[in-house]
Amino acid sequence: MSYQEPLSQHAIAISISESPDMAVLGLGKEHLDDAMTEVARHLLAMGARLLYGGDLRKDGFSNLLFELVSRHRRDADLGDERTGVKNYLAWPVHVSLPIDALQELTQSLKDTAELVCLTADGAVMMSQERAALVPRQASAVEWAEGLTAMRKTMRDSSNARIVLGGRTENYKGRMPGVAEEALIALESNQPLYLLGGFGGCACDVAADLGLIGTQYGQLPTWAGRDKFSAFKIDDLRNGLTEDENRDLATTAHIDQAITLILRGLLRQRAAS
Repeated sequence: MSYQEPLSQHAIAISISESPDMAVLGLGKEHLDDAMTEVARHLLAMGARLLYGGDLRKDGFSNLLFELVSRHRRDADLGDERTGVKNYLAWPVHVSLPIDALQELTQSLKDTAELVCLTADGAVMMSQERAALVPRQASAVEWAEGLTAMRKTMRDSSNARIVLGGRTENYKGRMPGVAEEALIALESNQPLYLLGGFGGCACDVAADLGLIGTQYGQLPTWAGRDKFSAFKIDDLRNGLTEDENRDLATTAHIDQAITLILRGLLRQRAAS
């Protein structure tokens, strides 16, 4: 019997964006970059595949993931040739891009990462279908519906979700992206790991679930925050105890967070 990496059959979705609380916490964007890099590196080392819904902006988290996976290849099982990272592009993200730019990037990521273009309702587009599109700017309605559809498609393709940071304004969807991705996980009983130590939506959601104090205010401060009042700590379903989830929600020490995430994932694997 051949050896199997502990998380080789797992696809882990990562939600991350800049947090408005970073400066208050004495942290900068580089700390968020480092956190994502270390989480992703350890998951790849255990054979997991990473899913991210990115927009390909310069110096964004998509490019950080692409660079990471080019240097730290997924430790896959023998015969498993799947790429380490799948970057999902929602309809309003990729419809504005020229096809030659997408094709060039796809080719440059060959055998390392995969770009997945989605239709407005979240279905995966074939390359020929995407090539036939005429680039244009999406409407506000298309942004809201397309982003939600992408997040649901990612839920259906992943085994767990990790969230950290998250802007609470200047977003294009129905609600902040990190928050909606956390909400979809909770509504679907998908294992959810909340890293609240970097502030932002992840911290707010952790407060609403009773994991930490409401130091950033008790009233909803962004669209959709009231929806989290329907959930409690047990709804995280992530293999961690209540105390462990409190530790994960409060720590800004990424080594501790990684230890807890891996502990929960491995417990989930053992129980399945």
